[in-house]
Amino acid sequence: MKNQVIVDKSLPKNLPLLMKDRAWNYGDYVCQRARNKDGKYVSYTYKETYSDILAFAIAMQEIGVKRGSHVGLIADNRREWLVTDLALLSLGAADVPRGCDTMSTEICYILDYADCLHSFFENGKQLEKLLDNADKAPNVKTAILFDAPSAEVLEKAMAKDIKVYTFEDLLSLGKQIAFDNPNRKARVEAEMELTDADEICTLIFTSGTTGTPKGVMLTHKNFLVQLEVIGYVLPIKEKDDYMSVLPVWHIFERIFQYIPMTLKCSLCYSKPAAPIMLPDMAEIKPDFMCGVPRVWESLATGINRAMKKEGGFKFFMFKFFLSIGKKYCKMYELLTGRICRFKPRFRPLDILVSIIPFVLLWPLDKLGDKLVFSKIRAKFGGNMRFVISGGGALQKEIDIFYRAINISVIEGYGMTETAPVLSLRDYRKPRPGCVGVIMPCVEAKIVKEEHGKIISSEPLPAGKRGLILVRGEQIMKGYYKRPDLTAEILDKDGWLNTGDLGMMTLDNEIKITGRAKDTIVLLGGENVEPLVVESALKSSAYIEAAVVLGQDKKYLGALIVPDHDAVEGYAKENGINFADYETLLETSEIKNLIRTEIDTKVNAENGFRACERVYSFCLLSESFKIGEELSGKQEFMRHKINAKYKKKIELLFQDK
Repeated sequence: MKNQVIVDKSLPKNLPLLMKDRAWNYGDYVCQRARNKDGKYVSYTYKETYSDILAFAIAMQEIGVKRGSHVGLIADNRREWLVTDLALLSLGAADVPRGCDTMSTEICYILDYADCLHSFFENGKQLEKLLDNADKAPNVKTAILFDAPSAEVLEKAMAKDIKVYTFEDLLSLGKQIAFDNPNRKARVEAEMELTDADEICTLIFTSGTTGTPKGVMLTHKNFLVQLEVIGYVLPIKEKDDYMSVLPVWHIFERIFQYIPMTLKCSLCYSKPAAPIMLPDMAEIKPDFMCGVPRVWESLATGINRAMKKEGGFKFFMFKFFLSIGKKYCKMYELLTGRICRFKPRFRPLDILVSIIPFVLLWPLDKLGDKLVFSKIRAKFGGNMRFVISGGGALQKEIDIFYRAINISVIEGYGMTETAPVLSLRDYRKPRPGCVGVIMPCVEAKIVKEEHGKIISSEPLPAGKRGLILVRGEQIMKGYYKRPDLTAEILDKDGWLNTGDLGMMTLDNEIKITGRAKDTIVLLGGENVEPLVVESALKSSAYIEAAVVLGQDKKYLGALIVPDHDAVEGYAKENGINFADYETLLETSEIKNLIRTEIDTKVNAENGFRACERVYSFCLLSESFKIGEELSGKQEFMRHKINAKYKKKIELLFQDK
């Protein structure tokens, strides 16, 4: 299915030309806000940012970057990232981005495989990841650092025959060349005009949840077809402030580097850690921002803990009005028809059931908003109209928490190979429980599958679970140097196999039910989607993360990472003596606590089948880490988890 909406066909054919247009026509608008070396936010207009992009592109030409070059970009979100990105794209080059949490071996593999001769690094620490394994990426001979390196790092680079520059030095060089020869800027702008929409602008290597990373080739058009319709699907206004906190190498944050530029807004840079993000919010007062589910979970947990710490009447008021808010939301959604419909509903009955509770709850909800929730929203800056959640499934409890405190959550769905947005909740009539309406620039259908293999290409009706296929101009060009892998996921008619399982609603919205390759098949033949069970377990205040296992076993088991602070708090409140956290997790009291939480969250009353019950579990004392158990977008790398915890997993399934 595909939606028909108004499309902004005024956008140019590539991303640098889009920035040029904004600089010429909205030059005095604020484009970027970033903290300087003194820790103070500084604003940069579109005109200033574009001038820096041109100057930096000139400097890139001077050190050998040209059309067709692939240039590494190992850094997190910051002002220099966008300037670098658009400078490279202005020359017809493509960047190969990755975050600062990437392991040394992976950085070297990517830079070598992508044929990079030049690479940017956030700082000396990131450059050392290359220097420590330089023989694995022998073609990289030029490194550009956003932050100046130490003398030791420079010496080490010299020994490896790698020339090192700093961003500031090259920017100054470009400005000086432009001053001495004004025609150089015109040469860069002429180069921009030569770049067609179908040319590759970035190679993003997937995070490798199932093995070796694959280089996704994305073009200017892949992004632009989404930018043409984004003003229709998101309630963004000119001069809005967007808070950028996620790793910008990840495709979800990448598209949101371009959305503010498209809609004449500003990009404000921060970090996803609450001690940094909340003060930045108070100062910037952003209108919208994006986050992965872990960000929203962390903030919600922090709010709950802060209110609990207040104690007394304040905590009572918070719990009371939160309960009211959740009930009010459910009645309001039932009354207004904001429900995922997999089969026709009798609307008069919904209205009859919800109207009286809605009327009774309305004044209490408004009172709670005035006395409690308005103060919580003030911590987000006070201007936040909506937040966008993507990069993973948003827990039901977290979703309703934000709705209850009157922060609109727009959940989305996408993948790197689709650049990335496939669907977003309709902000005009959001329906919790699904990932929203199919984007106007893409087609989607649900087809019958078996263990991830397509059985029939005919679309299934609403409410029937199957494999999600998508098609459109935002679909990747393919995997770099891997036509074989491209053919496995992209068919001759342009349909891309997402690998995700889901259902279509009667309102052309998608509900995700799991990953085809993650499906667990028990010995009894029952199919279990671990994502659904894991999400339910994570809704417990005492569980930080859970990995459900059981392929070819009689029953399900789980590796559980308890919430450290919540478990220690429980122990202190209940007089449980312990020497350290590891021994605390071995106590019968804590094991019984987690057992109770598991049974409370995953049971028949909550819609789970008997085969989906978790019969055995193991408690892990350390949180999962990016690069070890988690990918860059904080998804489970199940193959690594299976290897790292092999012995513990075997114990889960020993016959008792």
